[in-house]
Amino acid sequence: MANSTQAPPRAAQPRHSKLVRTIAILLLGLIVLVGLAVLIIWLAVRPKKLVYSVEDASIHGFNLTKNHLNATFNFVIRAYNPNHKASIYYDKVEAAVSYDDETLAFSTGQPFFQPHRNVTRLAVRLVAQDAPLSAAVARDLRLEKSSGEVELDLRMTARIRFKVGVWKSRHRTLKILCSPTLVQFSSSKSFQRTICDVDL
Repeated sequence: MANSTQAPPRAAQPRHSKLVRTIAILLLGLIVLVGLAVLIIWLAVRPKKLVYSVEDASIHGFNLTKNHLNATFNFVIRAYNPNHKASIYYDKVEAAVSYDDETLAFSTGQPFFQPHRNVTRLAVRLVAQDAPLSAAVARDLRLEKSSGEVELDLRMTARIRFKVGVWKSRHRTLKILCSPTLVQFSSSKSFQRTICDVDL
């Protein structure tokens, strides 16, 4: 009797495994293509950090009575876009001035467009109307007033989009902190420019 060994039957491969492999290859190829497109756009644009500074600041109508503040804070902000190809849409701009981490006044600015390699000056006006202050902050502000100058923090938040040619980016949140900004109560003294920190 002949001894014949029979090979075990090969497990039939599921029919959909070829389809799954094809989809996986297509997805991987798509991810690589998107990554290359982003890299090419980044290399073409070479985004540079936006530069902001406070060029001038003043306080008018300062009146602090029973720990309630009335005052108008005026700032001139210099916004510089150093990018060669990227312009910026500022769709929403908010500003707040604070002292010792306590907000004194808040304002919302008008949307605007900034072309590439452009300097835009923004006049920011913040009004405190009967703003309640803590006793400690009110006391320290009175002391600062008598000294003739006060260190304030100016915070700005903006919803921005970059524009390169016809392409526009999604919204990003731009945060600007100008601290400390030394503001004179007397307009006769010169203002020292404050460079702002930028987080994007």
